[in-house]
Amino acid sequence: MQGARSQNTVGPDAIIRVNGGEPQSGLVPSDTNENMGGRVLDMMFTGLYSYQADGTPQLANAESVETADNKHFTVKLKRDWTFHDGTPVKASNYVRAWNFGAAIGNLQKQQSFYAPIAGFDEVSEKGATKTEMSGLKVIDDYTFTIDLAAPNIDFKLALGYVPFVPLPDVFFTEGKEKFGQNPVGNGPYKLKQWRHNVQLETVRFDEYKGPKPKNGGLTFVMYESYDPAYVDLTSGNLDALDTIPNSALRSFEKTLGKKAIVRPTAQTQSFVIPQFLEHFGNDEEGRLRRQAISMSIDRQQIIDVVFQGFRNPSVEFTARSIPGWSGDIPGNETTKHNPELAKQRWAQANAITPWTGSFTIAYNSDGDHKQWIDAVTNQIKNTLGIDAAGKPYATFKQIRDELTKKTLKSAGRNGWQGDYPTQLNFLESNYLTGGGSNDGDYSNPAFDAKIAQAQQALDPAQSTRLINEAQSFLLADLPVVPLWDYKAAGGVGEGVRGEITWNGRFDFTNITKE
Repeated sequence: MQGARSQNTVGPDAIIRVNGGEPQSGLVPSDTNENMGGRVLDMMFTGLYSYQADGTPQLANAESVETADNKHFTVKLKRDWTFHDGTPVKASNYVRAWNFGAAIGNLQKQQSFYAPIAGFDEVSEKGATKTEMSGLKVIDDYTFTIDLAAPNIDFKLALGYVPFVPLPDVFFTEGKEKFGQNPVGNGPYKLKQWRHNVQLETVRFDEYKGPKPKNGGLTFVMYESYDPAYVDLTSGNLDALDTIPNSALRSFEKTLGKKAIVRPTAQTQSFVIPQFLEHFGNDEEGRLRRQAISMSIDRQQIIDVVFQGFRNPSVEFTARSIPGWSGDIPGNETTKHNPELAKQRWAQANAITPWTGSFTIAYNSDGDHKQWIDAVTNQIKNTLGIDAAGKPYATFKQIRDELTKKTLKSAGRNGWQGDYPTQLNFLESNYLTGGGSNDGDYSNPAFDAKIAQAQQALDPAQSTRLINEAQSFLLADLPVVPLWDYKAAGGVGEGVRGEITWNGRFDFTNITKE
């Protein structure tokens, strides 16, 4: 049985069993932009910074990161850090890793995160022959400099995110395919065994120079849905579950008692309607249809019925727990239930081009999404008088593959889990032209320009004002239909202590079992 366990231990060497899923692709930091692979990589690699449970960044592998202008940075590394294979972590391991991630020929899904660095354009353009960004320079074994193309208020905060970790020399000798199946990191845990679609086992890296894990390792158990994971949690076969299934939301706090965990987190849920679909282009018809669909949805009703109140309706594109979130951005009426206006917008779109076909939303069955997808599509069907339904995929990996390749022929469930606690993290990769997680191929030069101004702002208040001005473009265009942000509902097993962090994942290194 998938959830069955072998004999486990308690105390500082306990192997903690947590819920997970099959990563979309090999475990390469610059090529992983989804939750299941990301949670593993976060534990196997450590960058210049790490993020505390509340999202506050703290120096990790860096001794210092100095800048006077948010454009020119000098990075000094701690000298005693090693990778899991015993080789030292040096400045060149960072510079080579970032250059690899940025170069167009390597086709890395997180490429857009290197865009602020000077020289990115020369390595990322189609047909580029250069493979090294001019903005990165190794000064000595433990010092390198970063020059950006323009000041960026968010860049330093991003340096704890997984695309900015170092890669060992073995990555460049083995190649990304082989390395991705047996990655060698510099983080608190190292890979023991990856049994695809079953579980991924890690063990504590005892030579780790950062804060020591309070357990002996993590086993990420891969489930087909959250229901069997919850059964395993309540029967002692799983130690920590970050998502209670919808079927148990009404009762889990009573069932788990003090082992239940509830807190707001920086996670959002939405669905993308790709701009390459018929009737949904980047034009007036497409905008009208997206707005009509969005205003057909009674978010609060679905939250109350399906999620027992454990969500908040979205009125913009970031999460309430992120500094700068606003419920008053002009244009947010497109996120509010208004069936009469929805019908009017749909009729206006039909006057441009008559509607043909049906509307479907693809979703992954292993993520407990069917109930809310059915509710959303029923509301769209009943309001607009069109055929609408969900389209199930067996696994998260399958739907991510189609979204990444731009081969999805329907709308598709997507969302975002904060990588670092800023609004720009939610907006840049998802909605900037060419962004690595821009599933719908959205492009609006006015939005891009406003975000560039926000990046170059001199203070956070100015940046927030510009960010929320930029979101007005999103509220009109609706590159995704925002639905809700999360209140984490999770739990731990008997004798287990653990905390869910700011972005909905467990503080894995501090989970204990007695």
